[in-house]
Amino acid sequence: MLSKHLFYLTSDQLCAYLWQGGRLTGGACFANDRAGIDDFMDYVDSHRASPVYILADLIEEDFQRVTVPHVRGRAGRTLLQRRLLQQYRETPFRHHEVQGRESTGRRDDQVLLSALTNPASVQPWVEALEQLQRPLAGLYTTTLLSEELVYKLKLRDQHLLLVTQQSAGWRQSYFQQGMLKFSRLTPALDRDGQPVNIGMETAKTQQFLTSQRLLGRGNVLQTVVVTPAAATATLDQQCEDGAETEFHFLTLESVAERTGLKTGDGRAGEMSRHLAEPMLLAFLARRTPESHYTLGPWQRYFKLWRARVNLYAISAIMATCCAVWTGTNLWQEHEANNDSTRLTAEAAQFDRRYRDTMAEMPPRVTTTANMRAAVNVERMLATQAATPLGMATVVSQALEASPQIRLLQLDWKVMAPAANAPAPGQDETQAQPISSLVAGIPQRAPQGLALEAEVLTAEDDYRGAVDRMNEFALALAKHPRMTVEIDKPPVDVRSSVKLAGKAGTQVVSNGHAKFTLNLVWKP
Repeated sequence: MLSKHLFYLTSDQLCAYLWQGGRLTGGACFANDRAGIDDFMDYVDSHRASPVYILADLIEEDFQRVTVPHVRGRAGRTLLQRRLLQQYRETPFRHHEVQGRESTGRRDDQVLLSALTNPASVQPWVEALEQLQRPLAGLYTTTLLSEELVYKLKLRDQHLLLVTQQSAGWRQSYFQQGMLKFSRLTPALDRDGQPVNIGMETAKTQQFLTSQRLLGRGNVLQTVVVTPAAATATLDQQCEDGAETEFHFLTLESVAERTGLKTGDGRAGEMSRHLAEPMLLAFLARRTPESHYTLGPWQRYFKLWRARVNLYAISAIMATCCAVWTGTNLWQEHEANNDSTRLTAEAAQFDRRYRDTMAEMPPRVTTTANMRAAVNVERMLATQAATPLGMATVVSQALEASPQIRLLQLDWKVMAPAANAPAPGQDETQAQPISSLVAGIPQRAPQGLALEAEVLTAEDDYRGAVDRMNEFALALAKHPRMTVEIDKPPVDVRSSVKLAGKAGTQVVSNGHAKFTLNLVWKP
């Protein structure tokens, strides 16, 4: 966890604390003079360059409540900055906070303006940090941080006055529904050196709030006093409830328990005397909000420090990613090497088993390449050799669709040319070699089928016989690779044939008309 330097600034001095590991340590104080600032610079120079947070508790802190037109975006921010500059021209430490909108009229924004009206109480310390090039994260005030204390303590009263004892005196902060409206700091001792009467100071604050119309007459002001348990009895005598005032006391121990503040850090003695220092410093260290008051160029070293930290973080993330990626690659390489070793061992085992098997076999009649070629030829013959089964299947399907056709004879053959023509001087009576297309090498050969059938029809029904034959031929021709040619029809009606006969001669005898078809199938 990164450490943080926390500086508690009052009008008289500055106290330095260190926040590390969730605990607050230190407490060295430096007077607000030349010697004190020199000692402060020596102190800062002796510590590492951690982010610096200044928490101011000054009496010269002014609050003004104004209404501005409700404008959004850049124009609204510019309007607020101009209004803030008009209100506080003499100080660079200015702050604004939009707290809601009016319920009537134009519904203007309700804005709380605040500023440290005496910049001389802050500038020497800021310039010292600038000279030492320390990262100044922000400038905060106990008044604005008290909103966090009210939220932690769950104080939800509509009109609340929070009274806390701090090193600079008693801080009285007025809240409406949890939003800060006004704050004043009174000394802890009066002019005679006697402790101030908290009840009387509360009455003065209530009278001022009424005159400013922040608190209407008849409204009850709930006053919460945070004090050590030992001082509760004394303050109880000073604070008497009235018609418009009710007092409530909270001990430092209960507040520390409810806010989760660690007290085992060696600061219990100081905590029993002051509340704001350990309590609000712990809030500041844990939350680290944006700076309450503008710092301008005094914050440049913090921006550089934050950029450097971000670069370190990005570098660490990239290094982690690279380490993970490298580790993954190494693991994958290890797995690949194991797989390669395993596969090499399996291959050697298979080679050994192959050699043992081959050693037990009888002597080979030919080489392995020839045996492999023979197997390939056998597979090719089994898949591509010409067979009548394909054409017979087509004829069978056509016969199923034509019950009046009866098959008489089939003559199937492979339509393949001779492998080679007879050489000059060779005996032509010698048988010629058969083409390899018959075996389907390198591709299937065309096949022919001479089909002889007859038509079962009535005697002398020439037209019926011819129609049945044509229907049967068309059924065969539907096959995409089948060609059908009528070789001999039941009645030869071609123009090239002489028509002859005698009356009464039966061309279709006994209802049987024969015809012949030539089928060619090209795979």
